[in-house]
Amino acid sequence: MDAIEKTEIFLSIIQSNKGIIYKVTNMYCKNVEDRQDLSQEIIIQLWKSFDNYDDKFKHSTWIYRISLNVAISFYRKENSRRKIANPLINGIIDFSDDIFNEDTEMDLKILQQLISQLKDLDKALMLLYLEEKSHKEIAQIIGISETNVATKINRIKNNFKESFFQLKNK
Repeated sequence: MDAIEKTEIFLSIIQSNKGIIYKVTNMYCKNVEDRQDLSQEIIIQLWKSFDNYDDKFKHSTWIYRISLNVAISFYRKENSRRKIANPLINGIIDFSDDIFNEDTEMDLKILQQLISQLKDLDKALMLLYLEEKSHKEIAQIIGISETNVATKINRIKNNFKESFFQLKNK
């Protein structure tokens, strides 16, 4: 395959799976500039690893895996930088105010707060879980066993249930 064909295939794969990159960047970055920087970094890393793509996995699995690894590294770097420059802003997901009523908006803010407090791996797990990925797919993307995925998700869900009702009833 020549360079032009390779580029066209790559761009087609990215176009077909751009929602994954969007979701990951929104999960890990609050402001637009950081999301754009992270998106660019993810695409660069995807391009660098394109020659090593293993076609026994779906493109979406490959994109999630690289996107989440890049996002976690980016988040850690940004987090360190912000601790020096300014306080870390709470909340990692922006929702349009027009879409939700007040109760739903409050629930989403609580969920946002709970997700923002998770460790990096757990954030990735919750993103994939909320995307309704199977435990097998999550295990492939994250690089842990299916059993470990199920255990971690159940623990997070149980902690969320308890914390959610405590925060909501304050």
